[in-house]
Amino acid sequence: MEKLHIPVLLSEVLAEMNPQPGESYLDLTAGYGGHAGSILDVTQNYKDSVLVDRDEFAINHLENKFEGRGLTLKHTDFYSAVLQLLECGKTFDLILADFGVSSPQLDMEDRGFSLKADGPLDMRMDRRQSLTADDIVNHWSERELAEIFTKYGEEKAGRAKLLAREIVHHRPIKTTIELADLIKSKSKYSKTHPATRIFQAIRIVVNDELGCIEKTLPLLPKLLNKNGRLGLITFHSLEDRLVKDYFKEASSYGEESELKILTKKPIVAENQELVINPRSRSAKLRVAERI
Repeated sequence: MEKLHIPVLLSEVLAEMNPQPGESYLDLTAGYGGHAGSILDVTQNYKDSVLVDRDEFAINHLENKFEGRGLTLKHTDFYSAVLQLLECGKTFDLILADFGVSSPQLDMEDRGFSLKADGPLDMRMDRRQSLTADDIVNHWSERELAEIFTKYGEEKAGRAKLLAREIVHHRPIKTTIELADLIKSKSKYSKTHPATRIFQAIRIVVNDELGCIEKTLPLLPKLLNKNGRLGLITFHSLEDRLVKDYFKEASSYGEESELKILTKKPIVAENQELVINPRSRSAKLRVAERI
């Protein structure tokens, strides 16, 4: 599993967040511990650090990876984790969130995230929840499908309506490949798979990804110590817009501001990383400091 997961923008995260020995660390999307392992190698402060993930496979991996280190692991979504930590009065020197889907999630066929591997229409990051991609694809109305394809897939309205109509007409759709092939059959040639945006929209809705980000962002400064650093990695424009707008607002009140932006522009992957890890091509890192 280590080899399957390559943390994006790792050197940039270390450079911009500048972890120091003894600092406490909160990873809100710890995944398979790529970023966490490197940061904790520097801080060596395991007992005051917390790793969060909503995926049971990630939590199991983290338990093995950091066994005996005294780390706190939380198997929940990052919004719920933040509420729990605030209630306990916890604060941290470093907070990181990588909002992307992890490589193992994409690569496990039975998780239903990939449009290139045949699997069930699932897409749940937390398999304890009830809503699945199958519920959306096979039971939501044509109007509801068109709306999410436009809002979360950023498809043009006409194409969103066309694809929604085709999906409803071809129900029941049982697998990821069946859905991807249907969309491809109604699409012109493109460099990226024509179903990419549709899969993104369904995944976002299944996991309430943007809702969790939007609710979480205003709470994060309350978890940061003075001069603590907050790093957020996004993978598409909808996520990045939320982070960008929040950073701008939280840093716009002069002496009353909660944050100071450390990255004037989002940091993106260098060519060397793109060769090793093509999935980093859309990653953007923004970092701010608690004032």
